[in-house]
Amino acid sequence: MKVTDLNGYEIEVTDLKEAIRIAKRNTGYSHEDKSFSDFDKRQNAYWTDIHKKLIAIKKQSSTIKI
Repeated sequence: MKVTDLNGYEIEVTDLKEAIRIAKRNTGYSHEDKSFSDFDKRQNAYWTDIHKKLIAIKKQSSTIKI
């Protein structure tokens, strides 16, 4: 499956559970050095967006009955 990031790039996801774990971990990351605060905000927005998209895929796939 593929997910489109905030920059418009498609990312191939082969392990949804692992991708969700990685995205969630990265949403909470920030530098102690506050001079990185703008970078941290962009990174948080990026990973939060990816995490939300992955969770939506998980929910959608769990509601599909075969």
